[in-house]
Amino acid sequence: MAKSDASKDPAGKGRLKLILLVVLALLLAVGLSVSATWYFLHKADSKPAAAPEVAVNAKAAAVYEALTPAFVANYNQNGRPRYMQVSITLQGRDRAALDALKVHMPLIRNNLVMLFSAQSFDGLATPVGQEMLRQKATASVQEVAQKELGKVVIDQLLFTNFVLQ
Repeated sequence: MAKSDASKDPAGKGRLKLILLVVLALLLAVGLSVSATWYFLHKADSKPAAAPEVAVNAKAAAVYEALTPAFVANYNQNGRPRYMQVSITLQGRDRAALDALKVHMPLIRNNLVMLFSAQSFDGLATPVGQEMLRQKATASVQEVAQKELGKVVIDQLLFTNFVLQ
């Protein structure tokens, strides 16, 4: 009898420990799963409260100012006179700064006419050449704004009409 009791006890204790460990591991896994789900669901609920802060930090609405009349520049190609007509609109974010830039419009127009007159027909006939000219014109206006107003007023200069003859 002592022999059978001794053989049952070690095997029973080992199985009991194994069962307890498995149950404990399952409870721990379920607890971690529930707490992680709760954490992520409540984290998603807090995002709408942060949305107004993002809207406050967003850029101001774009303001557009058309430069009238359109620019007309002439240049020669192989001894033949050529003409270019360009309508320009300035894009900025501050109406007051754009209004302050209007005071310097003669200087801006002069710089742009000189820039347009220095172009070649072959360079302007391609979209890449037109984009490069637009970027140069943007830099020219930004340079005048920086020099006269102490800050860059426009984001970009847009060609709203571009005619080569």
